[in-house]
Formats: sequence, C-alpha cells, structure tokens
Amino acid sequence: MRDLNRNDRWQKREHGQATAEYALVMLAAAAVALALIAWVTSSNVLPGFFTSIIEKVTSLANGTPLG
Repeated sequence: MRDLNRNDRWQKREHGQATAEYALVMLAAAAVALALIAWVTSSNVLPGFFTSIIEKVTSLANGTPLG
C-alpha cells in the first residue's frame, strides 16, 4: 500500500514535467517556423517556387511532358 502511494506522487510530478516539455517543444517549433518565414520573405524563393509549380501544372494541363 505504501508503494502505491509513492507511485501516485511520482506520477503527479511527472505530469507537470510532461507539460513543461510539451511547452518547450512548442516554443522550439515556433522559433523554427519564424526563422523559416524570415528566410523565405528575405529571399525570393517563394515566388520562384510558386511560378515553377504553376508552369508545371500548366504544361501538364496542355499535355506537354515535363522536362
């Protein structure tokens, strides 16, 4: 009975730790997303990417092979 009580207290402490770890992972993901957004907006990668996608879709719609 005494071991069960210790285990219960341990699980309660671990629950708080899991919440803190989840929060840190979310902060890290947000930081990576912000860095990616900053890089994409500072370079001209995104417009070129969308242009190439539109060109490929248009060529497929016209029946011309990709290449």
